[in-house]
Amino acid sequence: MAARCKLAPVIDHHRAVSGTREYARLPLVLLGILLAICLATAWAPPSGRLNWALEVGPGLVGVAVLLGVYRRFPMTHFVYVCVFLHVLILVYGGYYTYALTPLGNWAKEAFGFARNHYDRVGHVALGFFPAFVIREVLLRRTPLVPGGWLSFLVVNVALAIGAFWELLEWWTTLVVAGDVGDAFLGSQGDVWDAQWDMFLAMVGAIVALAVLGGAHDRSMAKLLGEAPRASPRES
Repeated sequence: MAARCKLAPVIDHHRAVSGTREYARLPLVLLGILLAICLATAWAPPSGRLNWALEVGPGLVGVAVLLGVYRRFPMTHFVYVCVFLHVLILVYGGYYTYALTPLGNWAKEAFGFARNHYDRVGHVALGFFPAFVIREVLLRRTPLVPGGWLSFLVVNVALAIGAFWELLEWWTTLVVAGDVGDAFLGSQGDVWDAQWDMFLAMVGAIVALAVLGGAHDRSMAKLLGEAPRASPRES
């Protein structure tokens, strides 16, 4: 008797789809929760409102971009959940400053670390979560297909984002007041802080693709198989 084998579903990554009200339910729930958290934490953060805005602002800009393109380019629910989790990490760091987060201070005391390592978590997240946004855009908007070249480019774009973030930290430190700039920079006296941050963003992207690439593919298959086709004008 011949063995039966299941073939992985073939996904038409270039199928143009449009966002619907029904598909928007989960993203809107996540957006509502996120806005409530942002309003609560931005009111009187211990780090000051300027530092909160510097840390959280880029994430909120990303959310605004996803909202702006939703009708003609809805992304997977998987990506929306990733963005939600990433912004939560930014909000926690922006509320206290990364060097003074209670969670990082607890780990510092519990494990004898020389510094508060929450900023390391933030930079791993800077590669981990955006990797899926990058991957989905490349799969759906370019001729790339799943495989080595796609993963290579995703990791390198994530590394580039991590490097550009280091430039932003440097420029911000030069422009804003010294105390806020130093808090935003968050090097905590580590001369290799920028190199560590870029490296961790790259590691985050690699781990993301290795661990959750399959889950992302399944979410894309569901979106591209169920969502209505976009009209030529929308696509």
